[in-house]
Amino acid sequence: MPTQHTFLGQPLALRMPPRRFQLLFVCVFLFLATLFTLGPPSPDSIPTYDQVKEAVKDPHLPDLSEIKDHIPKLPTELPDLPKLSVPDVFGPPAHKPPEQANSSASSSYGAIKWLSDFNWKSPFSHKITLDENRAVLPPLATRPKIYTYYEPKPKQTKDFAEAENRLLLAWRKAWWAQGFWPVVLSHKDAELHPQYELVQRIKLDADIELEIERWCAWGAMGGGVLAHYLALPMAAYDNPMLSFLRRGEYPKLSRVDSLQKGIFFGEHADVDDAIKEAVNNPLLRNATANKDKIAKLAAQDGGIMVNLQSADIAVDKKADGIAYYTKEVIKKQYKTVSDKLGNTTETKGIDLLADLINSHLHLTFQEIHHDGVAIVKPLPDHTTALTFGAIDIGRNLTQCPSTPMPKSCPPNRSKCKPCDPSKPLPFKLSSSYKNSSTLYSIGTVPHPYTLTSLHYMRDNIDSEFILKKTSRNIWLTALTSAILGSSHSEDYRILFFKHQVASPNKASSSLWLTAERTTQADLEWIFGFNLPSTAASSDPRQPTPIEGVEKQEEEYLRNEDKRLASARDILARVGGKQSDDLVTQKVREVEAWNMVDTEAWRFARAFSARRKVEREVWEEEEKKYAGSERRAGVKGGAKWWGSRR
Repeated sequence: MPTQHTFLGQPLALRMPPRRFQLLFVCVFLFLATLFTLGPPSPDSIPTYDQVKEAVKDPHLPDLSEIKDHIPKLPTELPDLPKLSVPDVFGPPAHKPPEQANSSASSSYGAIKWLSDFNWKSPFSHKITLDENRAVLPPLATRPKIYTYYEPKPKQTKDFAEAENRLLLAWRKAWWAQGFWPVVLSHKDAELHPQYELVQRIKLDADIELEIERWCAWGAMGGGVLAHYLALPMAAYDNPMLSFLRRGEYPKLSRVDSLQKGIFFGEHADVDDAIKEAVNNPLLRNATANKDKIAKLAAQDGGIMVNLQSADIAVDKKADGIAYYTKEVIKKQYKTVSDKLGNTTETKGIDLLADLINSHLHLTFQEIHHDGVAIVKPLPDHTTALTFGAIDIGRNLTQCPSTPMPKSCPPNRSKCKPCDPSKPLPFKLSSSYKNSSTLYSIGTVPHPYTLTSLHYMRDNIDSEFILKKTSRNIWLTALTSAILGSSHSEDYRILFFKHQVASPNKASSSLWLTAERTTQADLEWIFGFNLPSTAASSDPRQPTPIEGVEKQEEEYLRNEDKRLASARDILARVGGKQSDDLVTQKVREVEAWNMVDTEAWRFARAFSARRKVEREVWEEEEKKYAGSERRAGVKGGAKWWGSRR
């Protein structure tokens, strides 16, 4: 008979709990036993987020050296895989940089977009912009304003007004190409200065009054650089005087000794003080009685404003980079022009002077780049169609400029070497880029799809062909092969290329255009002078061919033309969002396979577009003033380039 257990006289009934509770009790017991035996975990033993991230990036794998002979070798022709970056899944999402003003332009290949940023020296723009189609460009350099003063004669004829405006337009182009922001002032600007009314009360000769008003207009703008519109830059971009003026910092009010009234520079306060002192000079209190003394001062070096100062204005003696076409210089050195500047033929004389100045600017370019012009043609066997536009530009640059005085030299370089038609500037093709300040390079940057079609002579490009039959980034590798060799990485090559395109001193010795662009309207603003418009048809001279590269037969050239036209059409459809998914996929696959060449194309295209937008913004601001294209009777717009001869 079973024993009955009691507690305080009460019977106890002992029953086993359900199995689920038994399992729970066992788990709790084991946890408590472990906790009491080993103790709680130390905070130092818990891995941090950075440790976890590092472990993912660099896992400690076992040493396989003992079994390496048993590991099968991978094929050597497999493409390089892109480096993987570990996403920061625990961090906040990144915002796209805000879109800047005037940072896009329309084209037949879709919108061209860019971001101006100090981080532009990055191999791939999309890592900064978070946008595959936006290029990162260096911050736009500040253009210091340079002013000139122009007051038209009363009762001008239309032809005379347009001739003078063409002269002013030549001044604007030359200074714009040198990195300045040219502004043409008038008496409306002079009226803004506090001393203007006092000047009007003084009875002065017209020329002397005009000079004082010129300074008043300059002072009203806040100082800076004041130039006569017949004082133009004619030197290399890195000329010491031009580089100094571009910095925009002028410690003293100064002039240039050899240029008389051609160039002044100074800060606002110094210019205002000079105007006040001149206007309050005792000689001007009775200008009629002191007329002869005032005229004598006006004829001295520096002009009336300089010689009315109690203290001398600083004089800079080094200004060989600026040519000043004074009346005396024109009469002495350019008689053909001077003879036409009479009353009855003055319009013709002004046109001749504009042509003479333009020819001297062109001659200066040729003297700076005395080694000639090189048309860069990487992968030369099947890319002739890409060079037609560049050859047209090079032919224009290397021919002798049109001029009323072929043997003449600019005023700042009396011992120049005039252009000789029998010994034209060297003009050649080059299979790679050569970094030289005395050789001007013109390159055509193709989209990888365009290059693939031409180089491999393919009308149809599919995924299998891209992956198995094409090499990657062949254009940039060929472009930089001579100067960088074969040891540098692709990242280094693309940074080198960006530097050549966008750095100011490098950009002045090269021009990079995209192969898909069929128009070019800004060449005269890039070079600072008008190119001969008849060179392409009247001068059939071709560049010196690349040694060892055979000339292509006409049939091959026709096929290249067709493939180039087809590639342009496809890229226009993709960029304009008019393509089907298959066409877009092909273009994107080529871009992904040639990421470095694609980056080069986007960078060069964006740099060219931003340069054009910058000028258009300036032109929009200045179009209602003297010297604009509209007032000069010049029709701006696209010019065809790149047709095959």
